[in-house]
Amino acid sequence: MSLWLNTPVIEQLNAMQKNTIGELLDIRFERFDDNSLTASMVVDQRTHQPYGLLHGGASVVLAETVGSTASYLCIDPSKFFCVGLEINANHLRGLRSGRVTAVAHPVHIGRTTHVWDIRLTSDEGKASCISRLTMAVVPLGEQPPQR
Repeated sequence: MSLWLNTPVIEQLNAMQKNTIGELLDIRFERFDDNSLTASMVVDQRTHQPYGLLHGGASVVLAETVGSTASYLCIDPSKFFCVGLEINANHLRGLRSGRVTAVAHPVHIGRTTHVWDIRLTSDEGKASCISRLTMAVVPLGEQPPQR
């Protein structure tokens, strides 16, 4: 049984990145299965810190992008929207180039909150970051998004 209330369409998810930090950092949604969503991000001067390594904040942007999009796919967008409530990240390995891939898996999909485990890996499949994201599920009438 699939986790998704709204079946992901990769082209639509990538189109949603236009005019956002996701477009600036070349975040691309790549695939999904019944229980996960995967996106990747470039590792280059756009995402480096001064030592030439992937910036921890950029890793967090990727984690929140894939996790919040996964939450969006689990709700009825005519009734709710999702916003990040809390995110943490443990940075395990520095990356200098290529793409970093993030896979979001659900920990908890509740009525008012979603919790995601997001693992980031290098092109070689080595772990670079582990993140946990908590999303609030908010009724549309309480504070509508401005998109």
